[in-house]
Amino acid sequence: MYGPETLSDHMVEWRRHLHQHPELSFEEKETSAYIAEKLKKLECFEVHEQVGGYGIVAVISNGEGPVVGVRADMDALPITEQSSAGYASVNEGVMHACGHDAHCAILLGVAHWVKEHRETITGTIKLIFQPAEETADEEGETGAEKMIRSPLLEDIDAIYALHMCPWLRTGEIQVNDGPSMANNDEFHITIFGEGAHAGYPHQGADPIWMTTQFLQTVYSMTGRRMHPLEIGTISVGQIHAGTASNIIPDRVDIYGTMRSYTDQVRYQLEKELLEKINMIHSLGGQYQWKIQKGEPALINDEDLNEVVRKAAANFEIYNEPFGMGSEDFSHMVNRLKGTMFFLGCGLEKERMLHQPDFDIDEQALQKGLDIMVGILQSYWKNQEG
Repeated sequence: MYGPETLSDHMVEWRRHLHQHPELSFEEKETSAYIAEKLKKLECFEVHEQVGGYGIVAVISNGEGPVVGVRADMDALPITEQSSAGYASVNEGVMHACGHDAHCAILLGVAHWVKEHRETITGTIKLIFQPAEETADEEGETGAEKMIRSPLLEDIDAIYALHMCPWLRTGEIQVNDGPSMANNDEFHITIFGEGAHAGYPHQGADPIWMTTQFLQTVYSMTGRRMHPLEIGTISVGQIHAGTASNIIPDRVDIYGTMRSYTDQVRYQLEKELLEKINMIHSLGGQYQWKIQKGEPALINDEDLNEVVRKAAANFEIYNEPFGMGSEDFSHMVNRLKGTMFFLGCGLEKERMLHQPDFDIDEQALQKGLDIMVGILQSYWKNQEG
């Protein structure tokens, strides 16, 4: 039997193992096997593997009652870790820089807690370990999209998730009703001109010059064309052009992202971008474009957030949106009643998400377990009442 202290120690152990052995999206074979082994040893769950890829769904039931899901993501990022910690990544160029290792450790903690209290459960609990949150495959799908098609998730009445939050300290959480993370759409635009010698620019059609004109209009869109009270942003992350300093190239490739909270703003950003790119014709060039629809906005359920707030009554709670990042848990929330909260884990020196020095205060693992257990207990108590 695990007591609260020893279970906390085990969560640290599990988190450090996963942190040391990260795997990229759609490659989580060893991560999945490690988690499945831990779940099977408990001998109280139906453990379903290979759900939507390397996903796992662990199910435990005790009579009639609500079906409650708790989800954690498993994949890591293509980042080279900069850390002297003994549990730093041993897989070169791959790192848990978004806290998914901690998410899995907490959910394993939930599994162990459930085993010790399984006789008190009324209904069904489904623990969902999801692959591929960070990256879409060639079909444009992430792990949540693939898992949500499984019949194992169809009957879930409420689904919960947490996310590590380095800008809050341990003992603090962030909760938000409604739109909380952004729609995420990626674009790739190619501007075609005509190459020439840099000393004779008039003999060509310079796509770099065209790009600079185009980008000025793009960066003014949200300030001049969007309603000031609406939330939306557009950013360019990559520009590729040219092979030499004295050659005007014949093309420029531009890659960027559009973020928004509502479908209306999502549509307007795309519409404005495509209208602005038409100016390339008047500058003597041609263009091609492609927009890849990514995750929809995360819309948190207000009723489920009240369950979270009650379970976290002893925490400092900040009620505000999580920012313009995206989260593929939104695909599950689009189909199921669900919510996500951000769990404070910040160190004295803030380590931001998706950065090579990211790390957490591991005391947050127990805090995350406490809230998840409180959430589950609220469903049993409601049934008893």
